[in-house]
Amino acid sequence: MSETLQKLVLDELDANGSIKDTKTLILPGQTHPATSGEDQIIVLGALNSLLSREMITYETHETVTHVLTPEGALILKDGSHEARVWNALPAKGQGEPMTAGALRVVVGDETAKVGQGRAFKNDWIAKEGSGFVKLSSQIDDTTQKALLEISATGSLKASEKDLDDLRKRKLIIQKKGQWFTVKKGSQFSTSTAKPETDLTTEMLTSGSWKTSSYKKYNFEAEGIPTSGGALHPLLKVREEIRNIFLEMGFAEMPTASFIESGFWCFDALFVPQQHPARDLQDTFYISDPKQALLPEKEYYKRVSTVHEHGGFNSIGYRAPWSNEESKKLLLRTHTTASSAQMLYKLAARCRGQDVGDDQKEFAHGTASSSDLSTSKDDGFRPAKLFSIDRVFRNETMDNTHLAEFHQVEGVVADRNLTLADLIGFMRVFFKKMGIEQIRFKPAYNPYTEPSLEIFAFHPMLNRWVEVGNSGMFRPEMLEPMGFPKDVRVHGWGLSLERPTMIRYGINNIRTLVGHKVPISQVENSPAVMF
Repeated sequence: MSETLQKLVLDELDANGSIKDTKTLILPGQTHPATSGEDQIIVLGALNSLLSREMITYETHETVTHVLTPEGALILKDGSHEARVWNALPAKGQGEPMTAGALRVVVGDETAKVGQGRAFKNDWIAKEGSGFVKLSSQIDDTTQKALLEISATGSLKASEKDLDDLRKRKLIIQKKGQWFTVKKGSQFSTSTAKPETDLTTEMLTSGSWKTSSYKKYNFEAEGIPTSGGALHPLLKVREEIRNIFLEMGFAEMPTASFIESGFWCFDALFVPQQHPARDLQDTFYISDPKQALLPEKEYYKRVSTVHEHGGFNSIGYRAPWSNEESKKLLLRTHTTASSAQMLYKLAARCRGQDVGDDQKEFAHGTASSSDLSTSKDDGFRPAKLFSIDRVFRNETMDNTHLAEFHQVEGVVADRNLTLADLIGFMRVFFKKMGIEQIRFKPAYNPYTEPSLEIFAFHPMLNRWVEVGNSGMFRPEMLEPMGFPKDVRVHGWGLSLERPTMIRYGINNIRTLVGHKVPISQVENSPAVMF
């Protein structure tokens, strides 16, 4: 098909002088224009082959469209969550108000949960007595209309804010495409025969060399210089960060396990089993094998109990616990899964001193808030640990996000640590990296409280970019492991790619890793930046 397509392009150029839009081409074996992204990839292969022989030149044009997710397609068919809630309710003064329980039965739990709040916000419904009624006689389902427009055209004639809202609701996803404008090159010909590069014995014997066309030799070209290997900028910054940690007295954690269980990646960190980070849209799950082995029985019981019923001065999440959710295997979303296992091993000395009566600890299905370790010399030893390794998230890729990236992870465990200690450490750490413009923003993490997002100023993007997350691990995470009550643990996760982009003045992460990386950039990037 490649040569047939090349011939088609050349004939089209010969007839019309240029091809203004390759989406108008009809590929061999097809009856419709080449409008799909897959078709344009096939076209690109043919164009590159012709470009290498200087038969054509072409320009690339990028397009950005949006397509509906399965949930978006359902809303397009049945209406938005808020519209379905409104349709299910009686009009004000024309019937018995519908209770929240009845509404969930009629429209479903998820629809009632999402639609009720949005319907209130739009002033479509109102609370009356112990139930809900319609407040408006008619509604305009703008969400369904927007999805209809996107389904038909791939775009929305509205503000970027409306598109962001639909993306955040996971009703649409962005899809990028490309097409090409093609012109004749200096060696244009309608023949697709490739020029010969060598004069062979067979050509001399048969006499075919007389009628063959030959590729031009460039006698002024210099020979290819020999070169050795070079460290990628990521590896250079990784080594620099590693040396900073070692200089500050940290020990490196083993993080070779890319595949973790749901327990160590989420449950042990006090992330609720209903958290959206555990959805398929955010996490890559393993299909074979599907399940992992559970950890030590008594620790698993303490963790599940504090999640479901509370304990250690916490009320827990008061949500049903699923053993199946804990056993799921996944590509780790953060190296904190390894940190949790290291902290569990660190707490082993404390557990060995005076673990206490497990039956009392879990009386009435609720963990006791007393220390697991009560003796004066409880066996605890301070620790400073770090790791730098890869993590995986089901991210939409853009100029600052990838589905696979590196995380710089660290923990400090000691008695009576404060948030000020964490902030002071991060300022010193980033200063050693040469990044002095940093900011901290309060944030929420399921397993740290208080929590801080860390931002650094990117001079190329001319804006503040989030480079990491940090906080102090919750007692609900530490005390089930066996740590004494006065032990505090600082934890932080930093991106390796974003600090590297700032250090080397790169404004798109896809030019740092992947097929667009210039080899010269890898070879010429300095080992240390000042």
